[in-house]
Amino acid sequence: MSNKASTIKRVITSERNRNKNKIYKSMIKTLTKKFFKSINAVDKDVDCKYLETSLANLYSKIDKAVQKGVFHSNNGSRKKASLSRALKNLIG
Repeated sequence: MSNKASTIKRVITSERNRNKNKIYKSMIKTLTKKFFKSINAVDKDVDCKYLETSLANLYSKIDKAVQKGVFHSNNGSRKKASLSRALKNLIG
């Protein structure tokens, strides 16, 4: 690694940003797994409101990550589309 001050600062900044992005990515992965798990174990009439609330919360988190630059906008759209498709297949 170079001994230039700008290079050292850049490494520190990159590490800080990587850790911030990791938090967003981990949170979205966890919520997505919980959402798919709850879809598999759902009673169609009772839990639809819960699933819709959970989906709205997950959409919000994905949009926030796209806004912060953690995900590309197409990546966020793809994630939201797959979640929506899964819920739509459940409801029918």
